[in-house]
Amino acid sequence: MDIQFSRYDTADYLKTEEDIAAYLDAVIEEGDPALIAAALGDVARARNLSQLARDVGMSRQGLDKALSGAGNPSLSTVVKVAQALGLQLAFKPAQAGHGGPL
Repeated sequence: MDIQFSRYDTADYLKTEEDIAAYLDAVIEEGDPALIAAALGDVARARNLSQLARDVGMSRQGLDKALSGAGNPSLSTVVKVAQALGLQLAFKPAQAGHGGPL
């Protein structure tokens, strides 16, 4: 019996603003910058990567590369992408055991 699987893409499951917010919150909890960039890439693909690239003033390929797990986008790029997606970055106190005192 030959079983075929379709390619999994997180972007296919990011249908609502609540889905997107929950996904990004979960990824940020991990604290891995590469994972955060890749998650923003997932959200960008879920929305419209080509239009988003135009909105932030980058080529589609450049934005796709920056928001891949191997990319290393600048904070400026992350902020521009978040704003173009209608999102805002926010900071909150770390949970006990995560980081030092403020």
